[in-house]
Amino acid sequence: MREVMARPGFQELIESVEALPIEDREMLVEIINKRIIEQRRERLVADMEESLEAYKRGDVHMGTADDLLKDLDEDLRD
Repeated sequence: MREVMARPGFQELIESVEALPIEDREMLVEIINKRIIEQRRERLVADMEESLEAYKRGDVHMGTADDLLKDLDEDLRD
């Protein structure tokens, strides 16, 4: 687990959430999970758009896994 607990205010936030009725905590978890899923979707779309732009610019190379390994090996030797 990351060092989230070290940030000021995080422990207070946890304590506030724990003070809520269980139904509210369950609803909060559901809301947070949905927002995380949406943020990941947005990031994926942005990555896909960036990849498409790189392809349109000709910055993408096609090949096999062996071709990739050869290119990586050549880059390491340079």
